[in-house]
Amino acid sequence: MRLKNKVAIVAGAGSIRPGMGNGKATAILFAREGARVVAADLNLEAAEETAGIVHSEGGEAVAVQADVTSEQGARELVETAIATYGKLDILFNNVGGAYGGTGLKVTVEEWDATMDLNLKSVLLMCKYAVPEMVKNGGGTIVNNSSMAAYHSHGIYAYSASKAGVIALTRCLAVALAKDNIRVNCVAPGLMDTPLVAPIMTEKRIRRVEERVPLKRHGKAEETAATVLFLASEDSSYITGQTIPIDGGLSVQ
Repeated sequence: MRLKNKVAIVAGAGSIRPGMGNGKATAILFAREGARVVAADLNLEAAEETAGIVHSEGGEAVAVQADVTSEQGARELVETAIATYGKLDILFNNVGGAYGGTGLKVTVEEWDATMDLNLKSVLLMCKYAVPEMVKNGGGTIVNNSSMAAYHSHGIYAYSASKAGVIALTRCLAVALAKDNIRVNCVAPGLMDTPLVAPIMTEKRIRRVEERVPLKRHGKAEETAATVLFLASEDSSYITGQTIPIDGGLSVQ
């Protein structure tokens, strides 16, 4: 098992709707690979559902309610992980979403809320997780961005915040290399997850089949497999990188 004896926080481990989201799939896969998982989500019931699946498979996980857009919430989440399992090896920053109207119709409140959710949450979690990783002799951090960081996107705040995640990942990777902490990023493209369920129309499906070289949406389990690679020793000489998970759309 690739994560045997490791302790991992998955921030955003619940699914917003029924189905398998990126955080949920990653928490379950981490546990299958031997990690003890702190499954955190703003929605405690969603976190408990994820932890319940881990338990049903014989794995170890604890569900935690946490608002990681606040400094107190991020600090308390890390403190809970240490109090429960005694150390921290892996952090997956998966909290994210988009608020507001398209283009310049966005309000200041919507812009700020999206930046807090997608970007500030990453900074705050790293602020409190990194010292514990340093104590432990190193660790791995994986941040969830989006291919919207590279393309024009109607919701400006979403695209800009996800580009910020990539830039922050690079800064952290260089700064933390001396502490044996690797920091990388995944950038999912057009995925079939609960987050996009409301816009999963026949028109969208046809559009994906026409545009994406692999002719389909991606799955949360495919994001999870990439996160596992970056969190494990399989990627021991990789840091500061962003891996697209987009079925080849970006290389056309």
